[in-house]
Amino acid sequence: MVPITMDPIISPVAFAVCLLAGMLICLEIGRRLGKRNLAKNPQGPVSGTGAIQGAIFSVFGLLVGFTFSGAPARLNDSRQMIQNEANAIGTAYLRLDLLPPSSQPAIRELFRNYLDSRMDTFRKLPNISAAEAELFKSEKLQSDIWKQTLIAAHSPDHDPDALKLLVPSLNEMFDVASTRTTSRMMHPPIAIFVLLFFLALVCSILAGYGMADSKQRSWLFIVAFAAVYTISIYVILEVEYPRMGILSGLETKYDRALLDVRESMK
Repeated sequence: MVPITMDPIISPVAFAVCLLAGMLICLEIGRRLGKRNLAKNPQGPVSGTGAIQGAIFSVFGLLVGFTFSGAPARLNDSRQMIQNEANAIGTAYLRLDLLPPSSQPAIRELFRNYLDSRMDTFRKLPNISAAEAELFKSEKLQSDIWKQTLIAAHSPDHDPDALKLLVPSLNEMFDVASTRTTSRMMHPPIAIFVLLFFLALVCSILAGYGMADSKQRSWLFIVAFAAVYTISIYVILEVEYPRMGILSGLETKYDRALLDVRESMK
């Protein structure tokens, strides 16, 4: 099996803090630019600027909407993959009874180590290097399980159904593991979140520019504008990277299925 390299992970908290600070700063920059323009041109903004502003806000809103709509689907798929992996490992572990009794203890111990390693792979996120090291360990255990199972299944006192039932179970167990690991890297490109960040700042400048005609700052609208957009993008990142942010329980509670299988192996 070719080792899988995990992609960089965006921290929802760090992203949200930077975005909120950036939007507040850009709102003030936009307001000052508007004040300066009003001092030079008391007649008001140039005709057509409202249409341009509306178009930019629309693009930003559409991008947020499309990004948000895909995140829950990917989270649900990830949760289903956890259950599928638990079922595959549990089934393969039960079918070890088809192997000769003398071969079972060593292979069962490999299964326990393998399941522990699979859980540790995701628990160690967002530490990419630690997660990749654990993933490499899991792949090594897969190879050991496969080799020892085939040796045991070809021993003189093997069950004739061992190869027919156990080998497909192992294949499914390994395939589900690869699919689950790969699915955790299926996020929108980093460029999408960079674009979201950039458009949020641009919209903040335009919003601040539009508030330039008021003598005093409306802190309620300033804070509400920045907070609503920041919270929206933060929630998207929390759902995209459910083990990274404050709401890490979005996915980890579904590890209970793997823990139940691990308990049954004792």
